[in-house]
Amino acid sequence: MSIYKLGLTGSIGMGKSTTAKMFRDAGIPVFDSDAVVHSLYARGGKAVPIIEAAFPGSVIGGEVSRARLSDALAANPSGFDRLNAIVHPLVAAKRQAFLEEARLAGASLVVFDIPLLFETGAETGVDGILVVTAPEAVQRERVLGREGMTEAKFKQILSRQVPDAEKRKRADFLIDTSLGLDVARKSVEELISGLKAGSNQARE
Repeated sequence: MSIYKLGLTGSIGMGKSTTAKMFRDAGIPVFDSDAVVHSLYARGGKAVPIIEAAFPGSVIGGEVSRARLSDALAANPSGFDRLNAIVHPLVAAKRQAFLEEARLAGASLVVFDIPLLFETGAETGVDGILVVTAPEAVQRERVLGREGMTEAKFKQILSRQVPDAEKRKRADFLIDTSLGLDVARKSVEELISGLKAGSNQARE
């Protein structure tokens, strides 16, 4: 049985996590890449010893310190490639296991919540791409309103992400979260119905 794999992405502050929850609330299996990375960084996580070897001093108390790792990457930005080479294969293995579990459960649709979908080349592993977006002014207000966020941090994050305009060009589906939660939820429900209908037709 084939499963439609929907890639969900969006730049920082666009409302991607909120949209992912809407799919989850609708009963759609969602693979949360960020949550998987957190588990890999936690005590006992597979990435912990490898990251410590690559970035000495980044592990405290048996888990990766994001602050220490962030400092190391800020001092040497080329380290991002090393980090990606460590983390991405581990995340990909978890994603494959998630997909097999969904297949056994009889799912016809799954969502891959991947913040850096385009940046990591993960778009090749999905059947369609949903980009969550919002006007730049809305994004900026949301992000700079977060605790500990600064203009410099915001710029650094954006510099590592494919621009929103480019994401929108490459999307199969768009949801503008600035229109409100009700509109976004309705869009999610309509998208689920459409994709499931298409999946059922493909099986007939």
